[in-house]
Amino acid sequence: MATKIIQRGKQRFYPKQPAFLQLRTAKARCIWRRGDHNAFTDLVLFRGALFCVFREAYAHVSPDGALRILKSSNGGKDWHSVACIRSDSADLRDGKLIQMPDGRLQLLGAGALHDRTHGSHQSFIWLSDDGEHWSDAIPCGEINIWLWRLTWQQDTAWAVGYSCFADRYVRLYKSDDGVNFAPWVSTLNNAGYVNESGLLFLPDGRAICLLRRDPHVGLLGIASPPYFDWQWRELNKRIGGPACIQLPDGRILAAVRLYDYKVRTSLCWLDLNNATLRECLVLPSGGDTSYPGLVLDQGLLHISYYSSHQGKTAVYYSQVRLDALKD
Repeated sequence: MATKIIQRGKQRFYPKQPAFLQLRTAKARCIWRRGDHNAFTDLVLFRGALFCVFREAYAHVSPDGALRILKSSNGGKDWHSVACIRSDSADLRDGKLIQMPDGRLQLLGAGALHDRTHGSHQSFIWLSDDGEHWSDAIPCGEINIWLWRLTWQQDTAWAVGYSCFADRYVRLYKSDDGVNFAPWVSTLNNAGYVNESGLLFLPDGRAICLLRRDPHVGLLGIASPPYFDWQWRELNKRIGGPACIQLPDGRILAAVRLYDYKVRTSLCWLDLNNATLRECLVLPSGGDTSYPGLVLDQGLLHISYYSSHQGKTAVYYSQVRLDALKD
């Protein structure tokens, strides 16, 4: 199981004029700000409706984190709360919504445990038939390995988890039922403080992984089936909260937090051949921001994210027509 890093050499210097100031800014509106801190979103299209999940709590790090779910039945125009999942034993964080092959909806999230006698973090799965009524929490993965995002490839679920130990690494997991995850690649990458990831499977069977690495530039990993051997290259940007999606014409869009000049959440074109991200659209954002969710439906890209650019951390929603995105 090979892990290879191709270095880019000396760090790049940016021009005096920040490039993002010359880019178009998308329109977005706040869809939730009732909590003291509203953050870490994801988005899914399920049975004709949009569902958005995020953490609602007292602060960015606090023991009271709950996963609130909003629903829009009219294409993102109106939103209302349909569920709020809480735990007496953990701060629930970073919910991800995924439709299963059998038609059910699943929610993946991590719990920062109050009692740390046997570990600090545990990942959980919740299941639903309608997106509004949810099962009890089902522990999944391994203790102290944070399953970040779950992706189905046909009838197999894959997830990248990152270590919550001082020994930093990410691990690739595989599951046949979307609940019971077993390690597939025990050390997927350990080149620094690697953590959050965006995992995407291409039509030719290859898997790509956008990997956050602090405080350095992110990494791009590519592997062919059976996904044991990964080739890793450094990206040209530092990123946070990565999510990616492939468009019908084959191009790949990534939604990430960027750090140069001004912290912000943006859409970027991902060039697999050159391992580069090229910013194409800025979302109104700043400060405490990122963790986007992406849904593509009938030529519209629906985007959820959070930001504190208007003073309070709140959840925002934007939609962009694909024909308006410039390559």
